Amino acid sequence: MNSFNISNELINKCSAASREMRADVIKMTYNAGNTGAHIGGSLSMIEIMAALFIGVLKYKAHDKNWEDRDRFILSKGHGAMAQYAVMKQICILSETDLLTFKKNETALYAHPSINMDIGIEFSSGSLGQGLSLGVGVSLALKRKKNDLAHVFILLGDGECDEGSVWEAAASATHYNLNNITVIIDNNGLQYDGKTQNILNMDYMSEKWLSFGWDVYTVDGHDIKELLIALSKKNEKPNCIIANTVKGKGVSFMENEASWHNGRLNSQQYQQALNEQEAIDND
Repeated sequence: MNSFNISNELINKCSAASREMRADVIKMTYNAGNTGAHIGGSLSMIEIMAALFIGVLKYKAHDKNWEDRDRFILSKGHGAMAQYAVMKQICILSETDLLTFKKNETALYAHPSINMDIGIEFSSGSLGQGLSLGVGVSLALKRKKNDLAHVFILLGDGECDEGSVWEAAASATHYNLNNITVIIDNNGLQYDGKTQNILNMDYMSEKWLSFGWDVYTVDGHDIKELLIALSKKNEKPNCIIANTVKGKGVSFMENEASWHNGRLNSQQYQQALNEQEAIDND
């Protein structure tokens, strides 16, 4: 269970974890071989996951069914590697576990599959569904009179094209669900290219405000901004629009839609790792 005290120590802890997580995502992608992995969108959400799981999320590693725990739903299921990487940071998964990613008989699939033994509460992968599920969970907690648990849902900006997202957004305000926070990984790219060209979702904050949500726009790679936004509890549902860079931290991947899903050859793998080591040595 984590504290909401936003100290320099916590910021530094999340930042250090982010650097290790980025390297772990690179290693998982390379280890996946010719099948590749969804590396671009996993790298864009690293700081979001570090701030959430290390700084904000309430959980008990020894009691994963604790009734008052916060719930996390990864709606953009193709970002699973970032979730696995942060689960290593909170000592639920090991480095050996990460090496099983996408291998036979693994528990770490390309998209997360429900497995309470390791604290994965929801299966995802079919985009646009996570917020609907989150609304249902939030409503169930309200009806159980559980005022301690909070529900966090991470969406991609590309999946906000889907009508199911906006139906769920309207439902959250209709049912006065102030126990729900949506985080949008707003990296501007999706599988087919720029989100602006596929279905222009400019004025994202105004859209969520018009649905009755409180909205905070942050730098999705700034740990302090993320911690402040993630720790807010209001009378309305919360939406955090986290502006990010797809492929963040690897020079040849940044802002390149082609790295939505990709495989690394040995030269690219070494370059990507070298760039992480250079950041550590700054």
